[in-house]
Amino acid sequence: LHMGKTMKEDLTVVAKYIKQLYPPEFNVFSTYAELYHHHFASQAKKTAESQLEDKDVYLLLSWVHNIYPKDMRKDHVLAEELEKVKLGSLLPSSLSKELEKKYLESEEAMIKNSLSKCLEKEIQRWKEDKEPEKLNGHFQSELLAIFVIQSIYNGQKRAKDISVALGDELSHRLSRALDALLKSYKDAFEDFKEKSKKHRHYKPILIANINNCWNFRDYAEKNMAEKDDNKDRVLSTLGDIETSGCDILLQQLFVQLKPIYKKFTENKWDCSNEIMNEIIKTTSNHISELRTLKDPFYNAIVEKIHVRLVKDYIVRLLKRKVSLKTPVQQQNLAQSISKNAADLEAFCTSNGSQATWLNSALPKLAEIIRLQDIGAIKIEVATLATTYPDIRKRHLEAFLYIKANLSRGELKSILGYLADSTVSTLPGTPLFSSINVS
Repeated sequence: LHMGKTMKEDLTVVAKYIKQLYPPEFNVFSTYAELYHHHFASQAKKTAESQLEDKDVYLLLSWVHNIYPKDMRKDHVLAEELEKVKLGSLLPSSLSKELEKKYLESEEAMIKNSLSKCLEKEIQRWKEDKEPEKLNGHFQSELLAIFVIQSIYNGQKRAKDISVALGDELSHRLSRALDALLKSYKDAFEDFKEKSKKHRHYKPILIANINNCWNFRDYAEKNMAEKDDNKDRVLSTLGDIETSGCDILLQQLFVQLKPIYKKFTENKWDCSNEIMNEIIKTTSNHISELRTLKDPFYNAIVEKIHVRLVKDYIVRLLKRKVSLKTPVQQQNLAQSISKNAADLEAFCTSNGSQATWLNSALPKLAEIIRLQDIGAIKIEVATLATTYPDIRKRHLEAFLYIKANLSRGELKSILGYLADSTVSTLPGTPLFSSINVS
């Protein structure tokens, strides 16, 4: 600092007052500048070749890449004169590269170590079985995400303050470190999920960690370069944590719903409104505790529930447990299905589901049961297949078992029409393809 200040002040005096006292051919300013630079560079080289601590490496690189070329040589009084001199860098390229390598390795190791320690503290908090704090009604465990993101950001900023190239290189290294950290986070989360099910605050801790992923996801999407191959891996790992956490949260609900859904076929679809009310009441109790999820995760999990409720209903319709011979019986069942579908849609929509693509599935199936004209049934089947192109003959055949008044020829004709009408590509959100027909 003393040398830099002296050089800058002395050269300013030379530029302002001394230069004009000599003939131009003397190049007085250049002589002074080269002598000062030579002395400064020799001192910098001597310093660089000594045993430096990490903070000294950072400081020296700051002089070489930033302070010396920008703050000193771009000074408004000196810039024009120094431009003519072409002084070069304070350090030889090889020595500068050596210092940069040392700095990057040191900075990367320091940040990785602090991230690892922070993860250990986070895991310890899970084991203490304390209810996470709430922010805006959502459980949060944000210390890890905040610390990790700030550590990476600060590291990148320090490096970029030296040079853009160093900033880019450290950014790539730290994105790799983030990928590794999140994989360790995922492993620890899986371990907690399996071993801590009896914890009093098991679900709130799961929810807090799912919410935690949002901070990492938001950072990765906004700050990691598209060309950075670590970005996809980071987002994939976060997706795994989110999905596995949500699956656990839904597990108990789906276990409770299974025997309730069986009542549809056990009761031959009598009292279906009461059964649907029981399904809605059971689901509602579970949804209330899921509201502590952040909005993107809450919306996604409610949509998963919506899909499962509709799918499980269809599964019961395909069980071949009910065979109705008269149009009146079929119309009564169709009416019950339509009522159940309307109640289910109203419940899911009121709880935030945006899966509107599901809403026509049950009404279309009800319409196929209600209709008696073969031509009209074929049209409805074609419409169903257009809306849900993953429906297959095996699904429709099991479903048409309900319509016991169809002849073999009529059944074959309807099934053949489905094959002609179904496109081969599956939709982005399949409904029937995951339903096995026994």
